[in-house]
Amino acid sequence: MNALTHFNTPPGEAINSQILQLVVDHLTDISAMEIAPSNLLYSIYQYAIGFEVHLYLEALGGAKGIAVELIVATDEHDPDTVTGFALYLPVKDDPHACGIAYMAERASHRHLGVLQTLVNDVVRRYPHTELTCGVSKVGAFEAMGFQVIGSRGPQVLMNTFDHSTDGLMGVLDVAPIYSSTEVRQIHTYLLQRNGKKAMLDAEKKRDRQLDQLTAKAKAFVAERQG
Repeated sequence: MNALTHFNTPPGEAINSQILQLVVDHLTDISAMEIAPSNLLYSIYQYAIGFEVHLYLEALGGAKGIAVELIVATDEHDPDTVTGFALYLPVKDDPHACGIAYMAERASHRHLGVLQTLVNDVVRRYPHTELTCGVSKVGAFEAMGFQVIGSRGPQVLMNTFDHSTDGLMGVLDVAPIYSSTEVRQIHTYLLQRNGKKAMLDAEKKRDRQLDQLTAKAKAFVAERQG
């Protein structure tokens, strides 16, 4: 069983570090482009998406001017171990709506209902919940009461209602992370280690996959909506 804790202020370092480790360990699941460990750019996205989540964790409590909430699942028999988390953004002007931005569950606790427990708790708090996911995960979220309402880039847009909220959801500008000194340093290291051709090939592979996933999501939604 999992115990759930709700946070609207930053959690302690012990929980923070475990959440960020989950992001790094499950990047392919969390990343919209589903980048695989075999891609040479993988470590760049591990850093960048990890830093995205870090910024959102810092924003809990309103420090960055947007609404952020967090639900953390811990092992009932080992309360210091985080088994999963859902970080979501309440919608301004609509007290019943939110969007789930990031979620993950510990690999050792897969198939124990951690993700479903987290999502159910978010929906209990905000009945009009929206999320995006890959085509392969649509069935799992449909079983949790979500329905397909469109596509957003490489992902399928799902909602507990048949439409998005009209309210506004505050998000952080994470684009600067990808041009930061740290990301440039990782890229330089990878370039030195693997060579220019291999890095260009990795970028082409990433772009090709993004195009394929976007086309797949659009086709899936078109078929669903008939």
